[in-house]
Amino acid sequence: MDPIIAALARAAGLDKALASFPDDVTAAAEQALNNAGVIKVPADPAAEPWPPMQPGIGLLPAGPRDSRP
Repeated sequence: MDPIIAALARAAGLDKALASFPDDVTAAAEQALNNAGVIKVPADPAAEPWPPMQPGIGLLPAGPRDSRP
């Protein structure tokens, strides 16, 4: 295993996963490293990438729930 991937996994707290599933950790790290260039860095790091969450928005109205299975 690549020592850099192992060090990153340990730094992320994935010690158990690294010990039990080293191939899976390696595959996940390789995918993440291969796709890192696709992620766009925001121009304003303080800006939220989506609207802030607000209580009550999108909730169902109070009352009896639909009893369909």
